[in-house]
Formats: sequence, structure tokens, C-alpha cells
Amino acid sequence: MKTRSRLLLSLFASIGLSLLMGCGKKSESSAPAPAASGAAPAKIKIGFLVKQPEEPWFQFEWKGAEAAGAKNGFEVIKLGVTDGEKVMAAIDNLTTVGAKGFVICTPDVRLGPAIANKAKQNGLKLITVDDQLVGAGGKFMSEVHYLGMSATKIGESVGTALAGEMKRRGWAANETGVCVITFEELDTARARTDGAISALKAAGYAAERIFKAPQKTTDIPGSFDAANILLTQKGDVKHWLICGLNDNAVLGAVRATEGRGFTADHVIGIGINGTDCIDELRKSKPTGFYGSMLVSAPQEGFNTSEMLFKWIKDGVEPPLDTRTVGIFITRENFEAVLKKEGIIP
Repeated sequence: MKTRSRLLLSLFASIGLSLLMGCGKKSESSAPAPAASGAAPAKIKIGFLVKQPEEPWFQFEWKGAEAAGAKNGFEVIKLGVTDGEKVMAAIDNLTTVGAKGFVICTPDVRLGPAIANKAKQNGLKLITVDDQLVGAGGKFMSEVHYLGMSATKIGESVGTALAGEMKRRGWAANETGVCVITFEELDTARARTDGAISALKAAGYAAERIFKAPQKTTDIPGSFDAANILLTQKGDVKHWLICGLNDNAVLGAVRATEGRGFTADHVIGIGINGTDCIDELRKSKPTGFYGSMLVSAPQEGFNTSEMLFKWIKDGVEPPLDTRTVGIFITRENFEAVLKKEGIIP
């Protein structure tokens, strides 16, 4: 009996040990579960869509957006959308890759209702930058979040600076003309040039000495052609003040004056943006392009992207309308200002 009891006790002990070991193995197999639940969540993705991806302005906006992504831990998907078809396709692509929203500078502001509807259908949050969307009735879509420069105020700054430099040079008003390169189909462009004209008039400049030169395309060749027509018509003008939608509008007009024999001593051109004129301001010999109202493209890219991210992540809705102002740059200060803004190294 004692022998049989010892055998039974030994058997029970072996079974117990096996059960304990089995429990240990089961515990090991479930160990990875806590590690999996602690994995880092996927980064939030946002799109940044621009109408002219080859232009420095938009490349600097992308740079600012990527800086915001690096700071806050989100991913920026950069897309060039040069026409309406590409805009709609890009919005669908963003949805496919899991983006939660996008910033856009549209190739046509009249696409506003289509862009807003598409974003809503796809469940994407939307912020527009630079050019404000226009609704079916031709009015700005104030219900869509927007960040951009105060077009009228920055235009007024250009006009004030032109009048001030003309006065400093001692030019006679009756020998000086204002070449305003216009593109009135775009509301932002019209607001800028109207602001410049308003400031010149407020400074005492005669309205009959202000001449509009409409450009067919918003690039240097377009402004060159527009200015050439005006210069042909106004051959008696000895000095020119030049303004327009942006740096390229003024650069094209300056090239046209050079073709007519005008030197930097007889031309004062002031642009807007401050990024397309870097090479011009770096030229060893001054040209008629005197300066620009810098609007920080990197900062606009950074701010819009960060606002969109916080809206997606934390539910912090940005203001419907956010405006920026310009910094006047010339040959004397542009290097220091652009370095501070992170535009040049």
C-alpha cells in the first residue's frame, strides 16, 4: 500500500508540474499583445495642393508645411494641381491614402463650390491659402477657412513706398508715369493693384498719370508684353513707377523698360512676394526692380498646415479668415530678412 501511495503521489506531482509548465507557455505566447497595443499610432496625413508647383513661392510654402509636419509629427503630401481636373483627382487620391484634410491654392478660384463639395463628400477638412475661393454668385466663399495676405493693405504699402522713393529722388510728377500691370480677372490681383493706386493718389499723385497695362498671363512674358504696349503709347514719360500683382509682374515690366533704354536711375519697380526677385536683387549692377513687399511663403505654409493639423487632431477650428502683412525688402536688407525667414540659408 505504501509503495502504491508513493506512486500515486509521484504521478500527481508530475501532472501538477506539467500543468504549471503549460500555463507558463501559454503566458509566453500571449506576451506580445501588450507590446502591440502600445505601438505608435500612424501619423496624420494632410495634403498641400498648389497651382504652380514649379514657382519658388509655392516651393517655399511646401517647405514651411514640411517644417510644421516635422514639429508636430504629421505627414505632408505635396501635389501640383494645374487645372480643375487635377484638383478633383488629387482630392480623391488624398482620401485613398488616408489623408484627413488639405490646404489648397487653386488654379481657378471659380472652382470654389466644386472644391468645397468634394472635400465635404470625402470627409476632408479644407483650408485655402493665397487665393480665396469664389462662389457661384461671384462672391468670396467666406464660409471656407482662408489664410492669405491682406491684398488691399499690401498694395497700399507698395503705393506708399513708390511715392516715397520718387519723392526722395526728386522726380517731377509731370515727367513721371505709373505703370500698373493688372490682372483684374483675379480678385486678389485687383485688390493689390487698386490698393497701390489708392495709396499713390492719397500721396498726391495725379490720377491722369496712372496707367493700367492688362496682362494676358500672370508671368514675366505676360507682363513684358503688357508693359511694352504701354511704353509705346506713352513715349514722352521720362521716369516710371511700376507695380503689379507680384514680383513677376514687375520684373517683366522692368525688362520692357530696359528694352526701351531706361536705366535703374529712371525706374522704380516694387513687387509683391519677395521670393521671385532674389536673383534680381543679387545682381551686381542695380536694375529698375527696386524692392518687394515680402510675404513669408514658408510662414504661410507652416501656419496653414499647423492650423489644419490641430483642427483634425484636437478639434481646434481655426478662424475663418486670417490675414498676413508684408515686409519691405530692397537690395540693402533682403539677405538679412530672407535668412531670418528661413527662405535662404
